[in-house]
Amino acid sequence: MTARLSSTTDTNNLYSRDYYLWLSHTAQLIKEGKFNEVDAVNLVEEIEDMGRNEQRAIESNLVVVLLHLLKYKYQPVKRSNSWKASIREHRRRLRKAFSASPSLKRYFKEVFDECYQDSREQAADETGLPLDTFPTFSPFTPDQILNPDYLPEE
Repeated sequence: MTARLSSTTDTNNLYSRDYYLWLSHTAQLIKEGKFNEVDAVNLVEEIEDMGRNEQRAIESNLVVVLLHLLKYKYQPVKRSNSWKASIREHRRRLRKAFSASPSLKRYFKEVFDECYQDSREQAADETGLPLDTFPTFSPFTPDQILNPDYLPEE
């Protein structure tokens, strides 16, 4: 049950006082068609933040796949099933995100090179290998990153 607020000012202040109640109240106002009572400024901010969260998830999952593929390729004596499992899991997360929001695949391609650089640095940190062990540009294509059967050869 949503608490009734006495004024638009109360609704606007609710965002900073009780976020969960603000969410519930805002949803109820929208359901009831009371759009003029909605705290539009904070609602827009929240919607935009939701989009940024989706983008950050793409970046995070992409970096993990790239990282483990680099380790798999350039540190073959230390290959493990946990690396393969991590690659599989983060590919699955990417596929699910693209299934739910196909437009995120465009973002995936936009940030691919930047994410590769992040994974390259992290691979050097985690393996102890010199940074220049890993190519300046990704040895993997976006299609290989998403291919559930792809693993690099030695």
